[in-house]
Amino acid sequence: MTVAVIQFGGSNCDRDTVQALSAVDIDAELVWHEDGLPADTSGIVLPGGFSYGDYLRAGAMAARSPIMDEVRDQAEEGTPILGICNGAQIGCESSLTPGAFTTNESARFQCERVHLRVENADTPWTAAYEEGEVVEFPIAHGEGRFEIEDDRLDELEDEDRVIFRYCDEDGNVTDDVNPNGSKHNVAGVTGENEHVAVMMPHPERVSLPELGSTEGRGVLKGFADS
Repeated sequence: MTVAVIQFGGSNCDRDTVQALSAVDIDAELVWHEDGLPADTSGIVLPGGFSYGDYLRAGAMAARSPIMDEVRDQAEEGTPILGICNGAQIGCESSLTPGAFTTNESARFQCERVHLRVENADTPWTAAYEEGEVVEFPIAHGEGRFEIEDDRLDELEDEDRVIFRYCDEDGNVTDDVNPNGSKHNVAGVTGENEHVAVMMPHPERVSLPELGSTEGRGVLKGFADS
């Protein structure tokens, strides 16, 4: 399979993501947003960074790039799609997934490692983990606070579409370990179908031994499992 890692002006985690996917034997290539998706695209990553300098709000301008019409079409056809950090913001702005990511409760850029609890291990993105397992991924964002209407969040939780929550090292979900004020500590969700997912933490940054951890590989293997 060939995973298209879409580059927008301001993307800066695109090459990291290609290298991380290669580490789990998944072919990936950089695709400039103006060029459109290659004919052999079998997976898509919306990578992290600061597309268009986060003008207006994070992900808003990239979501209106013509290539996103192609991405939405691919989502409807069942192509696995993963949005990471800025890519998660683009995914929400594009209505691939519900909710929105907005300014951190601290009003500061948060760059640190956080613990995540796997909420649903029955998706391509979490199948490599056990339900309730705690992993440690980095975050690096200024607009990572997940917001959504309460009734819509209830639906997501009832449908097991929350895949990761911020927690402590023992798996306890509390306000004290919520790095950005996300509602119900949500760190990642799926779209209407589980082959589309967005998450604020960076699995690609914990995918190589040289980075000190390979815990993030489980998420990236979702492209092979979808």
